[in-house]
This record gives sequence, structure tokens and C-alpha cells, in this order.
Amino acid sequence: MFDRHYQVWPDQVPHFLELPQTSLYSNLTISALRYPDHPAIIYYGTSLSYRELERQAEALAGYLQQAGVKRGGRVLLYMQNSPQFVIGFYAILRANAVVVPVNPMNRKAELEYLISDTEAELALSGLELLDNFDGLIGQGSLREVVATAYSDYVSEPTELELPDAVRLPGRIPEAAGITSWQKAIAAGHAPGPLTAGPDDLCVIPYSSGTTGNPKGCVHTHHSVMATTVYCSVWGNAQHSSRALVSVPMFHVTGMQVCMNSLIYIGGTQVIMTRWDRRTAAQLIQDFQISSWRNISTMVVDLLSEPTIDQYDLSSLQAIGGGGAPMPAAIAAKLEQQMGLQYAEGYGLSETISATHMNPPGRAKPQCLGIPIIGVDARVIDVDSLKEVGPGETGEIVLHGEQVFQGYWRRDEATAEAFIELNGKRFFRSGDIGHYDEEGYFFLVDRVKRMINASGFKVWPAEVESLLYGHPAVQEVCIISAPDQRRGETAKAVIVRKAGHDQVTAEDILSWCQANMSAYKCPKLVEFVDALPKSPTGKIMWRALQEEEWAKAGRD
Repeated sequence: MFDRHYQVWPDQVPHFLELPQTSLYSNLTISALRYPDHPAIIYYGTSLSYRELERQAEALAGYLQQAGVKRGGRVLLYMQNSPQFVIGFYAILRANAVVVPVNPMNRKAELEYLISDTEAELALSGLELLDNFDGLIGQGSLREVVATAYSDYVSEPTELELPDAVRLPGRIPEAAGITSWQKAIAAGHAPGPLTAGPDDLCVIPYSSGTTGNPKGCVHTHHSVMATTVYCSVWGNAQHSSRALVSVPMFHVTGMQVCMNSLIYIGGTQVIMTRWDRRTAAQLIQDFQISSWRNISTMVVDLLSEPTIDQYDLSSLQAIGGGGAPMPAAIAAKLEQQMGLQYAEGYGLSETISATHMNPPGRAKPQCLGIPIIGVDARVIDVDSLKEVGPGETGEIVLHGEQVFQGYWRRDEATAEAFIELNGKRFFRSGDIGHYDEEGYFFLVDRVKRMINASGFKVWPAEVESLLYGHPAVQEVCIISAPDQRRGETAKAVIVRKAGHDQVTAEDILSWCQANMSAYKCPKLVEFVDALPKSPTGKIMWRALQEEEWAKAGRD
């Protein structure tokens, strides 16, 4: 067991912790019993109590079951941050089913793949996303979509700037296979007994990688409970805690460190559907936000607001995040202006959020942190697979209660993702790093081929797979190109099919914007007569990559 980090271990945190042997849904039941009138959610000034959150989750679960959702059935949850995301998440669990969180930036082709891969029969969707289901309902496994307007949960007058999606009126189209969220809850169906336990499937977040389409990461109630509990205890979160939820809740950080951890302790989530720096500052001030988990670019944006000194942000006691390193200059500015030390962390979809966090008051800059409760983290040589010592670079491998069961219906990929060390099963993260003498881990590079654009992970193989759907694309290679604002961005190097010479870069970009998430879309397109290939016929993406960055250095 890796233990050199115990010398900097937080005083109030145990090294190991026994987890509740229950369904994750039980956390909501317990908090609603303890704190029925306490605000579980504040949404642009409108509160939803724990009693009401539980009531609506139960009613929606009853509807899902009468609509045919069985134990272990997969249900897509396709929404932006909202009270409905929380209600929908817990309703699916209460129906003894499995949550498939979907990035709201996904479009029709991506949805179609997820429906096919999970065989989902139902989906819960935000109204603004409903058009992406055109032609998909009634085809394959998907039978029904329950749609909701976020505006239905903003009932109190507010002077806050509401995002476009939140201003949409709650008029759900009357069409075959589409059901109104309000009608589903008003139907008053009572769900059957809660039978799912710690070993049953809970949530399948999708993680892209080096080959083709995204892979579902299979998590049980036990593995999801692990980071839910561990992150709460690590941060000494209390029932009085109020957290600003500005990171996406479909992603494991927002789902776990924000939503599920807050429900576990009976705290309050102050939810933003879309990031806006002035709205964030106003919410921190008005609702006395005590903690804020974010991505570093949000902090950069907040501190660059010209009127930031006009807001009282003194309630903030803890701030941190991950996804992209926090620039040292911004961290210093944050500490100078607000007296707060930014604490970075590290986790993956395969570990349902954090495996490493910086200890409170002892954070190191641009550092992943130390392994949290019960996590055994090592570094191995990429070639020999032997463990290496402090200061030596290798692949980070992980063992802990939060590690996933494997990839959904991908036995070969699952087998490749694990290695045995000292009789224990470790997950291979694909990230290259090292640790220092005190047990702090640092990220150096990545084994996996990935583009980091403003903190968004873009997996070239996935984008290539989608681009092959364009009728003019014979071959394509996605590489990164330097970008002054985003750090790096995706570039498509394309060989056109014969007879499609008239297809332009603008045509390709427009097609991408209509068929894939905006952050995945290439920003640059280059047409070539042929792509470089190895003797075995594999596209030599690294040669193109190196050429692109060398060219940028000469410009």
C-alpha cells in the first residue's frame, strides 16, 4: 500500500472508511428524513426542499416503471445543469435502473450511438435538446422521451441573467413518443420496492479513448458511493455547506463532488445551467456559497471581471478543481485577493471522480494531490510494467473502491485496462506522471492520444469515427494545433473521395457543427492527397502532429 503521503495527511480524515452498504438513492431518503424543509437545490433564486426533491424523484420513478423501465434497464439523462437533472438522476435509481449521463453538447449521431450501445428504452431530456431525437424515437430500442423545460423550476422573481435555455417557456411538443415531465410527475405513480443494492449497476458514464467510439464505464452503487462519501469527508463538508455547481453535472466531477456529495450530507446545491461570471459572483454573494468546485478557466474568467471588487465573496471557504492545470499567476492572484488556496485534484470517468486531492492548507501548485481515502496509487514503467520510485516518470495506476467494474460490453478493452501488482488489481490510467518524496503526484504527459482544448478532452479517434460519416471523407487524421485562447485545438487532415474535390473546409466545419459536440469540432481543416502510413498501413498521426507543432514554431 502506497503510504508515503500519510506525512501530509489531513488531521480530520481517516485513512480508511467503511462505506454504507446501500443503494445510492438511500442517501436522498436519509437526508429528506433528517432535513425535510432544508433547501436541497437553489436554482436562480428558487428553492427546492429535500422533502419536495424526494417526492418528485419518487413520482418520476413510478412513471418510469409503469412506462416499462425494468431493474437494470438503462435510461439516458440528457440535460444541462438543472433541478431536473438531480430529480431525474435519483428517479432512475429509485426505479432500480441505471443512469446513462449524456453530454448536452452531444448531437444526433452521438445520441444514436449511445442508444444503440446501451439499448436504452427511455430518455429524460431538456426541451432545448429535444430536436436531436428526431428520427430516433421508435427506431431501435428507444420508445419514449420525457422532456422538460428548465423554466418550470424558476418560480420566484429574479434579477439574475438567465441563460437562453432557462428562458424557454414550458411548452412540450405533442408528438408520438414524447411525454411532458410535468405530466409524468403529476400522474402520481408510486414506484415498487427499492431493490437495488451496493453491487447493482448505478451509472454508466462514457469515456472516449484511443480507438473509435466512446466506451461506457460500468459503476455500481458501491463504487459511486465511494467518491460520494470520500470527497465529503475529505473536505470536511457539513450539513450547512452550500456549493456553487457550475461544472457540468453529466461529468463525474459535477455529479460526484457536487451533486451526490451534497445530497449525502444534506447540503445545498446552488445550480447554474450555463457559466456566467457575473451571475456566479452574484450567487456566491446572495446565497453565501461556502465551496466551489470548478475548472481553472472559470476562476480565470471570474477574476478578470472588471466589477469583481463590488461583490462580497467572503463566504467562500474552499475552492478547487481539475481538468486543466491552474496557472501559477492566477493561483497567486486568488490567494492575494480572496485569501484562498486553490486545491487541484485528479480523477477519471473510470474512477467516478477523484482519486487524488490536495490536502486542505497544504496544496502544491499544478499538482494532482495525494491519494485520498483508501486509494493505492503507484507509478509503473511503461515498457517493463515494473513499479518505479519517487521522482521517476511512468504510468499512474490506481486501486480503490471507486475504480469501475470495466467497460460496458467491451471485455477486451477491460482486460487491457488492468494490471496486477502485488496481488492487487490496478487500473491503468494512461496518464504519465511521477510523485515526490511526500507522496504528491504530478502529471507529465499522457499515454493516450488526446487533445486538451480549454480543459475539454477531445479524443481524436472518436472525432475521426464521426467524420467518416461525411460522404466526401475517404481518410482523416485528427491532430492538435496550437491555439492562443484554448491552448490547443483539433485540426482535421483529410483525404477527399474521388469526385468530391469541390467540398471545402467550410463544408466540413459546418457538417461537424451539425453532427458533433461543439468542443469536439475541428477548428482547422487541411486537405491532402495522402496520409503518411507505416509499413503495416497504420496512419502515422504522430508524424503529422510533430510537423504541425514544428510549423507553428517557425511561424
